[in-house]
Amino acid sequence: MMAVTGRCLLAFFFIVAGSLHFIFPEPYIRIIPPSLPMPRLLVLISGIAEVLGGVGLLIPQFQRAAAYGLILLLLAVFPANIYMAIAHVEFPGLLGAPWVQWLRLPLQIPLIWWVLQYAKR
Repeated sequence: MMAVTGRCLLAFFFIVAGSLHFIFPEPYIRIIPPSLPMPRLLVLISGIAEVLGGVGLLIPQFQRAAAYGLILLLLAVFPANIYMAIAHVEFPGLLGAPWVQWLRLPLQIPLIWWVLQYAKR
């Protein structure tokens, strides 16, 4: 039961996070490292990948592939999190606090671990 609840919670997290790429793309665009081309397109692609990965976690025959895809996505977007912390990209509220931006980096590890639990099933 806990595995199902955890999988549904994780799927919900990715579906919501991915949807936010379309509803509020600007914050995501701002954290794309300047060396990468077409930041808006990258944000939309990563949003699609998050939504599809979240939905895939809910469908048993796609769960494993979705989990591996989400792990690859988390690794692919990690440079944006690094850039946000190093460049201290300005945001209002808590997300603008430097310690929060740096804290996001090690938090990727437990998130990847959580997703990995559903790649094994």
